[in-house]
This record gives sequence, C-alpha cells and structure tokens, in this order.
Amino acid sequence: MAVDSVLSSPLGPPACEKDAKALQFIEEMTRNADAVQQRVLDEILTRNSQTEYLKRFKLDGVTDRETFKSIIPVVTYEDLQPEIQRIANGDRSPILSAHPISEFLTSSGTSAGERKLMPTIKEELDRRQLLYSLLMPVMNLYVPGLDKGKGLYFLFIKSETKTPGGLLARPVLTSYYKSEHFKSRPHDPYNVYTSPNETILCSDSFQSMYTQMLCGLYEREQVLRLGAVFASGLVRAIRFLQLHWEQLAHDIRTGTLNTLITNPSVCERMGKIMKPNPELADFVANECCKENWEGIITRIWPKTKYLDVIVTGAMAQYIPTLDYYSGGLPKACTMYAASECYFGLNLNPMCKPSEVSYTIMPNMGYFEFLPHDPTSTTTSSATNLVDLVDVEVGKEYELVITTYAGLYRYRVGDILRVTGFHNSAPQFHFVRRKNVLLSIDSDKTDEAELQRAVENASKLLREFNTSVVEYTSYADTKTIPGHYVIYWELLMKDLNNSPSDEVLNQCCLAMEESLNTVYRQGRVACNSIGPLEIRVVKNGTFEELMDYAISRGASINQYKVPRCVNFAPILELLDSRVMSRHFSPSLPQWTPERRR
Repeated sequence: MAVDSVLSSPLGPPACEKDAKALQFIEEMTRNADAVQQRVLDEILTRNSQTEYLKRFKLDGVTDRETFKSIIPVVTYEDLQPEIQRIANGDRSPILSAHPISEFLTSSGTSAGERKLMPTIKEELDRRQLLYSLLMPVMNLYVPGLDKGKGLYFLFIKSETKTPGGLLARPVLTSYYKSEHFKSRPHDPYNVYTSPNETILCSDSFQSMYTQMLCGLYEREQVLRLGAVFASGLVRAIRFLQLHWEQLAHDIRTGTLNTLITNPSVCERMGKIMKPNPELADFVANECCKENWEGIITRIWPKTKYLDVIVTGAMAQYIPTLDYYSGGLPKACTMYAASECYFGLNLNPMCKPSEVSYTIMPNMGYFEFLPHDPTSTTTSSATNLVDLVDVEVGKEYELVITTYAGLYRYRVGDILRVTGFHNSAPQFHFVRRKNVLLSIDSDKTDEAELQRAVENASKLLREFNTSVVEYTSYADTKTIPGHYVIYWELLMKDLNNSPSDEVLNQCCLAMEESLNTVYRQGRVACNSIGPLEIRVVKNGTFEELMDYAISRGASINQYKVPRCVNFAPILELLDSRVMSRHFSPSLPQWTPERRR
C-alpha cells in the first residue's frame, strides 16, 4: 500500500516509508545538483590535496572549479598507466588517493579491446550500495506488488587475481557480491532473490548457472521478474535451459542434485531446498521438449511482470530475441554504472528500450562533459568541458569524471546524448562506447552505425521468420582490397522457410547501403574496399566465444560480445564454425553530392 505522508515524492506515491525516504533523497540531490557537485569536488580535492598526483600540478589545496579545470589536465587510461602500475606493483604511498587503495576493479574485457585496472577505496562500496538502494523504490512506482514474490536473477562472480603488489583485481560486481553489503544485506520484501548467496558466490560458472536455474524452477510460481546484468546474460540463461532441461527435470523429480555440482557450500544449501516434485518435473519437461520456445519465459514463470536487463547500446541487439522468449515483456534498464564509478539511474524504468535515459546522481562523483559532434572528424578540444547542470538538451557529450578514489578528469569513453532534466540534474541516453571502429581505408564505422546496418539488413529476414541473434565483425585486410566481414548467428523459427543464398547476399548489400558515405565512396569510386561479406556460423558459436573469453579471465557478469574482433584465436574459432559465406552482389549507391 502506498504511503501517504509528508514524505510523499513528486516522482509518485511511494510503496512504503523506506521508499519515501529514498525518493526524497533523489529529489534533494537532483534539485540541488550544482551545489552537490561543488561539495563533491571540494571533498575530493580537500582529502586528496597531499597526493603525489595533485601536488604535481601545484593545486596547493585550492578546491574551486575554475582553478581545478585550469590546472588539472583531462586524461585517458593510458595517461594514468604509470601511476596505476606503481600501485599495482606495491607502492602504498598516496599517489592518486589519500585513502589506501583497497583493490583494483577490472573493466570489461571487451571494452576497446583491453582490460583496465581501476583503483578503488573501501568507502566506494557504500556509494555503490546507496545507488542500488534507490532502484527498487523507483521500480515500485511503476510495478506494484513486487513484495508478493521474488526475482530470478542470474548473477555471477569471477575468481579474482592479485597484482604483483598483492592487491585484488576483480570485476566491480564480483567485488560487490563478495562484500558484506551484499552477503549480509537486510531482508527487503521488495528485493528477494530465488538464488541463494551460495549459488551466486560459486566461481564455477556452470555450477552457478545450473543451481540458480534449478532454484528458479522450484520457485516458478513465486517469480515476478527475471534479470541479469546485460541482456546477453539472460539470453544465455534461456539457452542454458534449452541445453540442460532434461537433467534439471530429473533433479526436480528425484530431489537429488546433479553429480556435476561439487561445490561444498552450494551442495549443502541446495540440499535444504531440493525435494522430489514429480508434478513440477513433468511440467518442465513438457514445456521444454517442445520445438517452439516462443514465450518460454512466461510459460515457465507465468507471473513475470518484466525483465530487468540492460538493453541499451550494443545490448539492443538482443531485444528481438528477448521479445521472442518472453512474449514481449517490458525490459527495464534500471541503472548506469561502470568500473570507474556508478553514475545514475533510470527514473522511468518501464519505458521502451529506445527511450531509456539515465539521471545522473550528482553525489556519486564530479562530472564534466566534453562536447562531442557526431558529424565531425576532428576530436573535441579538452578545454571546453561543460559542468553537469550546463549541458544542453539534444547535444552529445563524452563523460569525464573525478572520483573519490583518485581519478581526476578521466575520460570514461562513453558518448551520451542529453534528453532532458529531472529538476536540475540532466538525463542522458547512452549512445555508444567511443572508438569501437571498423576501418579498411579512410572509412571509419563505429558500433552504433554497424548496429544500424545489421538491423536494416535483418529486415530482409523477417518474411522467413529468421532473426540475427548475435553478430560480430572483422576488417579483413588479407584480401586486396580489404573488406568487412560480418559473422551472423541466426535464429530460424521455420526450417522449412529459411532464407536463400540470394537473400543473404542481398543482406550484404543492405548493410553496405546503411554505411556512411566514406565507406560507399571507397566501394564505388576508389575501389579501396571490397564487397562486404556475411559469414553465417553454427548455432552456439557465440556461446563458445563467451566461454573462451571467460577462460582467459573475462567476467561472466561484464562480458559483452565484441562487435569488432581481430584476435587470431577468436577469428579461428569463428571461421571454424562457418556454415555459409555470402557477398554483396553489387555496388551500393554513392554520388559525390552525398559527401559532407
């Protein structure tokens, strides 16, 4: 029942008093965004005034914005690598932060092709927990009754490594799940998981996925929402069910656990949960043995109200697949975060994926914005950064952050478009990661453009009840001239009406027609780029790609299919799974007048 009190929020009627306080906090922070930003910067610069990094630039304890901006340079990860490496090697002097560096958070293994070490401090866990605590109060405004059931969330950890100096290095979610903030979290009826902590904290990804799925099946009537960090994780979970439903049903029927599950903590906990349930086993088997898996999520978990997954940016590729498996359930993108810093949350989480905007919470760090012109071929000057409250609606910016943990004017690499404001805090649509490119000659194709080209080409597959479920690309310069290679994994729902070679050839041309004028000029006028090629790979290929990445240290939580690849073993894996190859049958349209 909604709380009608003096704490009632402009965002809507809170579900309980705890929610009312959280919504009130959001209002306070966003109403006073500029003052909060000045306070955050003052706190960061005051506490870290004696660090080697700030002393190097002779800031001398000054904390005002203009001095800070005039003295401290805008930097990238490469600029900070020497300092980060010293910390990793064991130097405990205050290099970046006055507070001891507690561990390193590793960025996604596929972000621009390299893993990065982000220094963090213990109190950052409090800051992340604070943002997490705001998510359900907002969701409860849009979806009533979430306290009447549970969430089936597929959450995973990665076994951590240590730097030469002995500091842990692990993904941010592994750090959080292993913290007391998560393990000893107080009971919240609005945020109960079907997965016990032991299953989430199991470092073996198969055992973790298997037992989390088993718990979700046992509690199928209690599940009100399904989730994973990224959309790809939820798709992977459904594919896991496709592969293992027979063994899962056997375990439910007999009340005994698969002998492949050997983790002692998991086995002990599952022993308290599992009981023979032949009726449930029959139901799971009857649903999963069907060839048609359309709507399988709502068939297995009939009370599901929404999917809690990130489907923005490159994850938008998974929307058709999730729609197929869920019968078109809403997809909630709740928060915007990175290893470097947690940024903000979506105040309208049930909106369409294309309309997702994140409200930056000004207490999380100090934020600046480097204007980004999507039509320009030159890099923006790092001297004209804009403060949080001064960004303009409709314009794009690259996010630059200063954190309590010791990153100063650091370029995150995310391109954001301002969609509006909540009070004085801006709201941003995530556009893309910067510098994810395909290039053969002078052409430059970024992730967003490649995504559009795949989407446009895949429209030709609709009449064949076929969709692209995964893709990646490669700039093949071994041919003369070089050409783009696009690897597609297809979901064919009607094997008797599959697309012909000619249709797939036309898909190649449709992709080329969607690419930029520089690319098409290279194809038509300069002959510097060869015909685009699509290679159709076997089903399950991209799961193998993920397994390979995880075996090399990628985090199962943070893993994203790389939209461009050039690492030889990955290309060998992809090429070994190719079933057919298709080329653009003609030149795309291009005229000099279309050049800008």
